[in-house]
Amino acid sequence: MSKSNGRQGPEDTNELAFRIVQQLTGQAPKDPEELSSVRAEAGRKGGLKGGKARKEALTPEQRSEIAKKAAAKRWSKSE
Repeated sequence: MSKSNGRQGPEDTNELAFRIVQQLTGQAPKDPEELSSVRAEAGRKGGLKGGKARKEALTPEQRSEIAKKAAAKRWSKSE
């Protein structure tokens, strides 16, 4: 199934089957507003821990190099 037909929904039958099973077992949010809030919460949770996890994974030298590149990019922009 292709998304070019104008309908919203899963791309393939496996995704459709997964969604149906989730709904039948009560594991999936059913209305779009609830789904939106669940996605927003998950994104926020990932965003909150993402920066800290990245910082802990990088060496001080790597962090310094990233900061230098970011500063150079900021200062090179014309305003």
